[in-house]
Amino acid sequence: MKNYALGRLKQGVMNKTEAAYAAHLELLKHAGDVLWYKFEGVKFRLADATFYSPDFAVLTKNNELQIHEIKGFWQDDAKVKIKVASDLYPFRFIAVYAIPKKNGGGWRQEDF
Repeated sequence: MKNYALGRLKQGVMNKTEAAYAAHLELLKHAGDVLWYKFEGVKFRLADATFYSPDFAVLTKNNELQIHEIKGFWQDDAKVKIKVASDLYPFRFIAVYAIPKKNGGGWRQEDF
């Protein structure tokens, strides 16, 4: 059985996977594919006292605002929240998974 850290890092602090993805976004920004991105920059109201704060808001070169959620694994309520948010808001919601280096590295996306 795997052991996972309890809780989340302090707000505004990236974990290693999020930091690696921020570096990836920075490369895309320099290439002109991404115009802007912000870590924990938006918060969506899903219901009374229920909110979803995605990892990254990303503005693409086509002026499409995308919401990127970086995942190693899903907490119980996280997948429900991203699905509800994708139904309520007119943005492209994407889960991003790191591909292990032994499998070539990079990133895999899942649209909602």
